[in-house]
Amino acid sequence: MYEFEYVRPQTVATAVEQGGAGQYLAGGMTLLPTLKLRLAQPGRLVDLNALPELQGIRVDGNVVRIGAMTRHADVARSAELRRAAPVLAELAGGIGDPHVRNRGTIGGSVANNDPAADYPAAVLGLGATVVTSAREIAGDDFFTGMFSTALAAGELIRRIDFPVPKRAAYAKFPNPASRYAMAGVLVAETAGGIRVAVTGAGPCVFRVPEFEAALTRRFAPEALDGLEIPSDGLNQDLHGSPEYRAALVTVMAQRAVAHAAARG
Repeated sequence: MYEFEYVRPQTVATAVEQGGAGQYLAGGMTLLPTLKLRLAQPGRLVDLNALPELQGIRVDGNVVRIGAMTRHADVARSAELRRAAPVLAELAGGIGDPHVRNRGTIGGSVANNDPAADYPAAVLGLGATVVTSAREIAGDDFFTGMFSTALAAGELIRRIDFPVPKRAAYAKFPNPASRYAMAGVLVAETAGGIRVAVTGAGPCVFRVPEFEAALTRRFAPEALDGLEIPSDGLNQDLHGSPEYRAALVTVMAQRAVAHAAARG
């Protein structure tokens, strides 16, 4: 094992100060295996687990505020969240397995921006705002590419603010082993209109304007009949071809619409 400095700051200000020359450790579900394989070799590891101010769920009127260090399991079982924005609780409940849900955090997932992670679809699909130690970043501007975001070096996610949608649902086709999304689609009717966000199918989460336009005209699964995203540039691996993932996106979108429509 290579050498690195391990620090466990007691305040957010100290964490930000120490994070510029290191890497933040949240739940560790991605970072620790990456360190083990030596795919990452930070000189300093900044453990965020002693910062309670980064944890918790709060509903303020039409906005749900979730601290960056809030575990997936806490999001999934929050009664307050299930009343205000059940799509978030349902999405969190389908992440990984119990071990991952009890250790992984929403901020770590969003900052890592794995192509097949679930939370990026929620951030983009609900038009959320990522609140950091330095600024507020609109969800539409946050995800910039595979494992890439708008975060600057040392910038720390404090919380994510989700506008409460009129109705929304998430559907994914999970890899049977990892539970990562081979294609996951969040469909939401928001104050600003219909939003459709796709994860798992491409190198980075993305919206589908054609689906959004069709669902604006008629919010029903049938509105997407005959529509399919281009397969060019979609992910390809032993689990599925780009064409397969393109077909999955339509199916998952229709399932999400059906679920959201049933909410009234």
